Amino acid sequence: MLYYPIEKKLEKTGAIMKTSDFTFDLPEELIAQDPLTDRSSSRLLVLDKETGEIRHEGFRNIAGYLKRGDCLVLNDTKVIPARLIGEKEGTGAKIEVLLLKRKQDNTWETLVKPGRKAKPGTRISFGQGKLVGEVTDIVDEGNRLVKFEFDGIFEEVLDELGQMPLPPYITHQLKDKNRYQTVYAKHEGSAAAPTAGLHFTKELLKEIEEKGIRLAYVTLHVGLGTFRPVKVEDVTEHHMHSEFYVVDEEAAEKINKTRKEGGRIISVGTTSTRTLESAADENGFIEPKSGWTEIFIYPGYKFKVIDGLITNFHLPESTLLMLVSALAGKEHILKAYDEAVKERYRFFSFGDAMFIM
Repeated sequence: MLYYPIEKKLEKTGAIMKTSDFTFDLPEELIAQDPLTDRSSSRLLVLDKETGEIRHEGFRNIAGYLKRGDCLVLNDTKVIPARLIGEKEGTGAKIEVLLLKRKQDNTWETLVKPGRKAKPGTRISFGQGKLVGEVTDIVDEGNRLVKFEFDGIFEEVLDELGQMPLPPYITHQLKDKNRYQTVYAKHEGSAAAPTAGLHFTKELLKEIEEKGIRLAYVTLHVGLGTFRPVKVEDVTEHHMHSEFYVVDEEAAEKINKTRKEGGRIISVGTTSTRTLESAADENGFIEPKSGWTEIFIYPGYKFKVIDGLITNFHLPESTLLMLVSALAGKEHILKAYDEAVKERYRFFSFGDAMFIM
């Protein structure tokens, strides 16, 4: 497998694009705390990116906005139960470890809370010793390298002891871990779900395919950068954390064929969007490849591949809000968000969806 280090940022222009330009008022009660019983029963706000026209729909009617010859691109990453609650050996102090990136020799880059209790040499026991981690080093932004000791298969131990790493605005754990997975999740490695895909059921995907719409699956393992706030006022000064992606030959062929035949490329989620825009050449041609991307998309970016985007409603001043603003224009997006608040849409990971077309 080939690895391509990629960092694509826009050239700075004379005017400063401020983080505070991407804010909106959101009542706390509109932050969805639980997924709906029926995935496809969420609401759908349809936004015309050229005119700003808004329509209100049900998500199960999404196929009516797709055309024969289009290609729907979905991220088939699978979230691992990456949140571990353990005890510091010797003191019994509670320590939380969030797995971020797998390294080698059973070592992971992690986020540890509280960090002051996790100096190199600290040993942490999980599940009464079923899993033991030792902090071996401190790396970027205070993250810890932790080497794990266990009997058996790590993934099975993690499945038993770990919790889903839900976003900080969700206040309780899920009863069913699978509700934080898409129905097509396949390749383990994410610390967060590609939430735009949570609205699809297998039946809905079958209906879409039977209509003559191609389904292409790419992989991007979502990191914690999804939740990190933008702490600088000048948007161009923000640095995205790298995430690993894969575009295989089958997906590349479907996407390129769709473009050649004049169909639309509809990305499901910002993660699929970042994958495609990272993998494409300047003409929008996709080659099968894998690698790490730090691509940061904000207004002024010229999209090379995607024509439309199915996405959830994002946090104020977030990189995800900036990405959708790059596609549809900040004014259209903020107007649509105001409309969504007025119409009491549900926001964020377990909330309703938007189709930018």
